[in-house]
Amino acid sequence: MKVLKFGGSSVGSSGNIKLVSQIIGDYINKGERLAVVTSAMMGVTNDLVKVGNMAAVDDENYKQLSDQIISRHIEAIKSLINIKSQSSMIAQLKFLTNNLEDLLHGVFLLKELSPRTLDLVLSFGERFASMIISAYLNQLGISTEWLDMRQLIKTNNNFGNAKVIEEASFDNIQRYFEIHHKLQIATGFIGSTLKGETTTLGRGGSDYTAALIGAALDAVEIEIWTDVDGVMTTDPKKVRNAFPQPTLSYIEAMEM
Repeated sequence: MKVLKFGGSSVGSSGNIKLVSQIIGDYINKGERLAVVTSAMMGVTNDLVKVGNMAAVDDENYKQLSDQIISRHIEAIKSLINIKSQSSMIAQLKFLTNNLEDLLHGVFLLKELSPRTLDLVLSFGERFASMIISAYLNQLGISTEWLDMRQLIKTNNNFGNAKVIEEASFDNIQRYFEIHHKLQIATGFIGSTLKGETTTLGRGGSDYTAALIGAALDAVEIEIWTDVDGVMTTDPKKVRNAFPQPTLSYIEAMEM
């Protein structure tokens, strides 16, 4: 078993999703057993934070940003999924987006965005992306199942940066994978409390999700895929001349 995790930039466009699918297909053709974890599309988590905050301060423009988020995913479906299957796929997405719109409307009416509600808002990004990728892989002939990790990863109720209950989570993951043998396309970043409340594992939590699956299943490797060749010397969003480091020790990686 190998666990592959793809970050937001790796699934940030239809073209990138095609590249990710090619990588997955290459592994499958080699006979590898995989589990795949995906982040939200690049920028979507930040947009969801913004749209939630806009709704909470009575800014009706939140609806416009929400529509843009939804449209971006519908366009991805239209670009990736064949015409015969598009209507069904868009209907599945619409079911989720209706829930998001209802949630944001509640935030707008109450003028309050609690950490608990924000975690639920943020969960939609991972769910949208993984659902689309799973459907596209199925279309390519790679049999997959869409896995919402909220049903497996259990946490405390420290919303925004929840602590994982490892024993319960590992047991859930092991039992699930014992009976589900198709390729699992799993949501990163999200879990749930023992009461079923949606939580997030902190920013960068999709890597943590992959690590939890790998540890629970005693995976041979956990691969963190990105669109950058290596670890950068600094944050390229802040420093223009950042460049990939040719070598990096484990100690240095831990410090970073």
